[in-house]
Amino acid sequence: PFNAWVFLKGLETLRLRMDAHSASALELATWLEQQPSVAKVHYAGLPSHPQHELAKKQMRGFGGVLSFEMAGGKEAAWKVIDSTQMLSITGNLGDAKSTITHPSTTTHARLTPAARAEVGIADGLLRVSVGLEDLEDIKADLARGMASCVLAT
Repeated sequence: PFNAWVFLKGLETLRLRMDAHSASALELATWLEQQPSVAKVHYAGLPSHPQHELAKKQMRGFGGVLSFEMAGGKEAAWKVIDSTQMLSITGNLGDAKSTITHPSTTTHARLTPAARAEVGIADGLLRVSVGLEDLEDIKADLARGMASCVLAT
């Protein structure tokens, strides 16, 4: 009964939280597209996404999870992760706290490099689940990581 009560309490604010996740993720994805160290951003809310028009027809928002590829591959991706101070390094998704993960060495590490490439998981790919923190704080955390890539070159 307690778990059901907790679940129902969370359901009361789900729409508000999802709207906030989606709005922040769209703004973050748009910002990431402008960053020189980012090779590609994957988010259905962006007009550059190959299925953007379909997503607009099917969704009210585009969700809180996005991914992006660092131009410097795996090394650059890990520099970003290692430099973040606010984002949690975990595979957890949909939390109030923003998270970041490197899929090719975590969630998809068991796949061969060929299998990862076949499903679009590049070595420089990072996945972010955008939380409910102030978006400028999230951007600053990622910018710090991207700056470490520039400084290292």
